[in-house]
Amino acid sequence: MNSTSHTNSLINETSPYLLQHAHNPVDWYPWGAEALDKARAEDKPILLSIGYSACHWCHVMEHESFENEELAALMNEHFVNIKVDREERPDLDHIYMNAVQMMTGQGGWPMTVFLTPEGVPFFGGTYFPPEDRYQMPGFRRVLISMAESYRARPDDIAQTAQAMRQELARTSVSSGSNEVIAKSLLDSAYTNIARNYDNRNGGFGGAPKFPPAMALEFFLRTHHRTGNADALSMVQETCRKMAEGGLYDQLGGGFHRYSTDARWLVPHFEKMLYDNALLSRLYLHLYQLTHEDFARRIAEETLDYVLREMTDKAGGFYSSQDADSEGHEGKFFVWSAEEISEALGESDADMFSAYYDVSQVGNFEGSNILHVTRSLDELAAQFEVPVEELSAVLERGRERLFTIRETRVKPGRDEKVLTAWNGLMLVSFAEAAVILGRDDYLAAAIANADFVLGSMRSRGLLLRTWKDGAAKLNGYLEDYSCFIDGLIALFEVTGNIRWLDEARTLSRTMVEEFWDDQDGGFFFTGKSHETLIVRFKDYLDNATPSGNSVAADVFFRLSHLLGDEAYARKAVTILRSSSQTIARYPSAFGRALGAMDFYLSAPKEIALIGDPAAADTLALKRTIWGAYLPNKVVAFNQGEAPESDLIPLLRDRLQVDGRATAYVCENYACRAPVTNPSDLLAQLTVAPNP
Repeated sequence: MNSTSHTNSLINETSPYLLQHAHNPVDWYPWGAEALDKARAEDKPILLSIGYSACHWCHVMEHESFENEELAALMNEHFVNIKVDREERPDLDHIYMNAVQMMTGQGGWPMTVFLTPEGVPFFGGTYFPPEDRYQMPGFRRVLISMAESYRARPDDIAQTAQAMRQELARTSVSSGSNEVIAKSLLDSAYTNIARNYDNRNGGFGGAPKFPPAMALEFFLRTHHRTGNADALSMVQETCRKMAEGGLYDQLGGGFHRYSTDARWLVPHFEKMLYDNALLSRLYLHLYQLTHEDFARRIAEETLDYVLREMTDKAGGFYSSQDADSEGHEGKFFVWSAEEISEALGESDADMFSAYYDVSQVGNFEGSNILHVTRSLDELAAQFEVPVEELSAVLERGRERLFTIRETRVKPGRDEKVLTAWNGLMLVSFAEAAVILGRDDYLAAAIANADFVLGSMRSRGLLLRTWKDGAAKLNGYLEDYSCFIDGLIALFEVTGNIRWLDEARTLSRTMVEEFWDDQDGGFFFTGKSHETLIVRFKDYLDNATPSGNSVAADVFFRLSHLLGDEAYARKAVTILRSSSQTIARYPSAFGRALGAMDFYLSAPKEIALIGDPAAADTLALKRTIWGAYLPNKVVAFNQGEAPESDLIPLLRDRLQVDGRATAYVCENYACRAPVTNPSDLLAQLTVAPNP
């Protein structure tokens, strides 16, 4: 624990990560004019340290180096020290991570970068041990070397910085393209990604293994478009392996960040909001397609975890939970065989331990990560009990162990609310509300949209982050596009015109703030943002989808909903700008490929007219959302539909014989209105053209 004998400028911040360092002996500053002006006035280099609250090695470096009085004295004497939460400032993280990767060939967090007073990097790395070890230079040696180089070799530093600035500027430029977007690109992308599939464990590649939610969403689309059975099989197998592994919290629901091994057993135990948003939606879509109870259960358990652990009473969703508790990674989540035997009794413990692979030896540092290695049928036969009895034993065991686990010291929780990540979660809750018939999910979605619009917007601009009643920092492209995505989903589910109107308003602001009028595509930062050393565009779908990918997706949908081709033209420009890179590295563009699939399809435009509380309306609504239809837009209105200037799809749409009525249009032609769910399903499930 940090001593409070020191207090630095981070004490006035709201980020939990920055506050964790507020009592370091290091004279930390947040990124801002005060620190930058100080560096220029004193002609000192800047030591920039970037990390995040749930980062295990960030905590290690803090304890080893930033709490060390001697190392702190070196830092304070020779540098202006700036601490950044990468989740609050992804703009800075992107720029300086690119620089570190250029310098070292790799990146990660904690990130340590040395800058000129103008903010230009000249040396960087990630984690540094306090002294030389792990074949890595010690932090002490790095500090002394950088201070001496800056003092004694200013020309060399200036030359390195200038070269780095030029290279960063070069890589931040993207230009327009007239590249033709064709289905052949989707086919080749699928083939290239599938080539890296792990036939034994599911997922792609080896260790470490990250949950590939966006690539799997693209595979579901591929199956829907082409009927490719292998594409669906890979999704099903990967989803099962992930959910049966230690990557998934078998007691409390929700997914950890990634697996350190290839078989999903040993995770890095932090839980991130964005992973659980993307994965819950993936399992929802798998359930729509297969109607497997397994997929529904995982989606529901994950969303229930978010409601229970990650939802602020004001309506926002928190960012993450740490991997560590009581100073040990994973301690909250693991069990000894003795603990399970004592909690469940010998008979139940034997069956529970056999199912979840619990042993005296353990599978993680002498303890056990619960994971599934055998089927219920196989285990029931071994114990000579009915499957129903075994299921009851396992359910009792999970409930008992969860209750016991709740008495443990919980991992730390980062309670800041990020607009982009909340947008991702909003989509999942909105869709789940209608797919699973959960009114509490709809209430959570509406509360979240109300919260962001009411508490995270200033002078018409979205803000990035909120905590403890205070919102700040200009929103980035991903904040706008992801939250607009959530608003559209909420409109489609509820029919409340407010959500679509807010989506349209924010879309106009997004274009004004971020669109590149010269070359097309959206910049990461808006016109109202502070000036950084480069202004870049981000197209890669990494752990979260890029703002450009989501923007293309939502603009295609807005084009259909609002009848405005200008949205579609911008979306096509985005895809053309990145199409050549998508062809070379398709696994880095899962969400963009989904947007491309929408563009190349004939999306179904569905108008639903009826009393939202009436049984016949609900029956048609369940039909629309009960099927897997990735390329659709839904406009829902109550009663007799008036002419709508905002939604042309609802114009002249009336109920038939006073009953709830659905209209399905495609390729500028509409089918006959239907009032019967089976007739509607027949219109919706006409096989797409591959």
